[in-house]
Amino acid sequence: MAEDLRGLVERIVSEQIRPGLRFDGGDLEVVEVRPEGTVYVRLKGHCASCPFSEVTLTARVEKVLKEACAQISRVLAVD
Repeated sequence: MAEDLRGLVERIVSEQIRPGLRFDGGDLEVVEVRPEGTVYVRLKGHCASCPFSEVTLTARVEKVLKEACAQISRVLAVD
């Protein structure tokens, strides 16, 4: 089940999130997707050092993932 959920998360990130981040000089790596719906990501490029990275994480990444996949409960950043 976790592999299916991870594949879905990777597809959503690739199609809906990553293009916008790359436009701004950033990127995102999906580190882990837990079966209970927690997604761990690593912000990269300009997103990693941006003072608004927390806003990007919640208002952009988490929002899109939750809207696209009801199984996602939260998104957390890791270093």
